[in-house]
Amino acid sequence: MNFSTLKTESLAYALLGAGQAIAMVRDGASLPQALSQVFAQSAAPAATRGAIQDIAYRTMRSVGLAEVLIAALTSKAPEPSLLHGLLCCALSLLAEVDKPAYDHFTVVDQAVTATASDFNIAHAKGMVNAVLRRFLRERDTLTTEANKNPLALWNYPVWWIDQMQAAYPQDWQAILTRGNQPPPLTLRVNQRKISVQKYLQLLSENNIGARQIGPVAVRLDKPLPVNQIPGFEDGLASVQDAAAQLAAPLLDLQDGMRVLDACAAPGGKTCHLLELADVTVTALDHDAKRLQRIAQNLQRLQLNATLQVGDARIGAHPDNSESVSSTTNGWWDGQQFDRILADVPCTASGIVRRHPDIRWLRRGTDTDQLATLSADILDNLWQMLRPDGKLLLVTCSLWPQESEAQAVAFAQRNQAIRLTAPGQLIPTMSDEQDHDGLFYALFQKA
Repeated sequence: MNFSTLKTESLAYALLGAGQAIAMVRDGASLPQALSQVFAQSAAPAATRGAIQDIAYRTMRSVGLAEVLIAALTSKAPEPSLLHGLLCCALSLLAEVDKPAYDHFTVVDQAVTATASDFNIAHAKGMVNAVLRRFLRERDTLTTEANKNPLALWNYPVWWIDQMQAAYPQDWQAILTRGNQPPPLTLRVNQRKISVQKYLQLLSENNIGARQIGPVAVRLDKPLPVNQIPGFEDGLASVQDAAAQLAAPLLDLQDGMRVLDACAAPGGKTCHLLELADVTVTALDHDAKRLQRIAQNLQRLQLNATLQVGDARIGAHPDNSESVSSTTNGWWDGQQFDRILADVPCTASGIVRRHPDIRWLRRGTDTDQLATLSADILDNLWQMLRPDGKLLLVTCSLWPQESEAQAVAFAQRNQAIRLTAPGQLIPTMSDEQDHDGLFYALFQKA
């Protein structure tokens, strides 16, 4: 990818960077990883990085339509992948009808400029110009025809659409539609430092519209970078979806308790636990780099927890350790916990509006594989819970195999007492359900 001939503030520069990110996602990288690599290769200022990120996310939310349009407008799949990614970005921007982000003719001009700037794809500038101009001339007809394909209409793989329809026959369309919308920015107010009402007043004084939507949840009318959120660096608030804010209160914490947050990164729930009560928290994650994010959150909020690298599948069952790296063995000291928060691995099907690349990176077989992994984790953690202690199962999945079916099977295997919890939260188009699709099941040890 050659940025050298483009002005860093130009749309062509942003389109080329976003196109490269989309190409990397098609090759199996997550969108955040892809964007990090693009930024590392470029000298883009902050504003241009923001534009690259915005275009990449916009594209992922309509890439199904772009893919179908490319197939209709070209005689063969554009190569290399950068060219395909650039076309996806340009077509996604041109397909926007209501309040488009950029003037359509500017998009065409700058897409051609971006193509001409990179020697690997410069040969295709005429094709890019012809494809985009034809789309503008025939947009209504081409879009109507493309939307006969479920891939374009819903912007999900067909297996995902079928699975959603089977799981939620009444709500599947609303859920899929919501997953293509940008998420709101919701804050968790740190009541150790400020009340919700005083924090709302602080936002109002800074001309930031917001409203309370939960016990300590405040949703901004318009998302803002965290460095523009009043009191964020001082620990007055943290970014956390309204659904995720339900986790810590469900555990009924009491001062002095010993708590395990398994699979803890990036640490939003860890910090919420510590904001609610004076408890001793062990935050466990298998990735040391991910634990660094928890450390940063703890430091900003002036909270303390024990950060532990370890595999949640082992600890209580030494006989299971042979297949796991020795560096993760022995993380548990043998003392049982009063409370365990088990935010287990899943397909993340409930948070696709925040991570629109997930649907394209997952496969239909992932659900059963991850459910099996999570079952192993839950059975192991259960042995670490004291009698009468509580374990909270959390997933950010909408698939029953990973949520309700998992909870039922776990209770049966372990004779666990199931307590009242929200169960499956469904994200639909209503204001009351404008949250992520998390699942909660709470258990007590007899």
